[in-house]
Amino acid sequence: MAEITRRRTGELLRELFSILMAAPAGMQARAALQALAERVTLTTYESDTYESGGRRFDKIVRFATVDCVKAGWLEKNKGIWTITEEGRAVHAELKDPEAFYRRAVKHYNEWRAAQPDAEPAPVAVGLGDAVTADTVDPADADSPSKAVSITFETAEEQAWDEISHYLRNMPPYDFQDLVADLLRSMGYYVSWVSPPGKDGGIDILAQPDALGTRPPRIKVQVKRQQVAVTVDGLRSFMALLGDSEVGLFVCTGGFTKDAAHEARTQEKRRVTLIGLETLFDLWVEHYGKLTDQARRRLPLRPIQFLSPGG
Repeated sequence: MAEITRRRTGELLRELFSILMAAPAGMQARAALQALAERVTLTTYESDTYESGGRRFDKIVRFATVDCVKAGWLEKNKGIWTITEEGRAVHAELKDPEAFYRRAVKHYNEWRAAQPDAEPAPVAVGLGDAVTADTVDPADADSPSKAVSITFETAEEQAWDEISHYLRNMPPYDFQDLVADLLRSMGYYVSWVSPPGKDGGIDILAQPDALGTRPPRIKVQVKRQQVAVTVDGLRSFMALLGDSEVGLFVCTGGFTKDAAHEARTQEKRRVTLIGLETLFDLWVEHYGKLTDQARRRLPLRPIQFLSPGG
């Protein structure tokens, strides 16, 4: 009879942590789960699929990661999983898989008990000595709050995949216009947007007021590309900034660590870096102030989910 034990769950989690710790910037959840499946030997039970679709292994691991999130060991954002410093420390401290998972479950139970609508302690994977596959499916037996968390995070992953793909494949000048629309919705006056052709490194000019009487003048460079901007690319842009000007660099591919450090430590040239996630978050924040024409560049429709909790 197949079993899902605390030890087995801990083994899967510790191996998942090893994979994620090798990716300091985080890894897409699906990629992490696939890498984990390739590193371990799945049992027949784990490799089986649900009638509704989806491999049982993936849901088992996802449910177990909820404990790690509440423990502060793992962060999830738009489908990207990242190990925290606390997670790295406990991974080094607790070598025994069962002890590792016990600690995560303990933190989860403490979090759950502190909630106003605290649920009774469930009988679930990792909470007994063994849960038999023939009688209990851990993903079905676990607490409702975990089920809500998994539903929410998978929906968020799918939505972000579609949105990021859409933005990364938007025609370059449409993407440039999207950035200009965002600046207008944030209260800036956009005085110039580069037409097709050579632009000398500046794509948008903006300022706090229509007359240009209040500083600073904002120079914007927009790049719709897959690769991250390097420190050399950032320096080329900063060379175009005057003493009383500020720079805004928007890139769908993000920025290297060296480029981000260069921007943070500047004393004479003020520049703000905006990657794809920050751009999208600003778009959502100011969506109500966008014109109808601007909204059509990236139309969004909110969907209500039951909150996963704190």
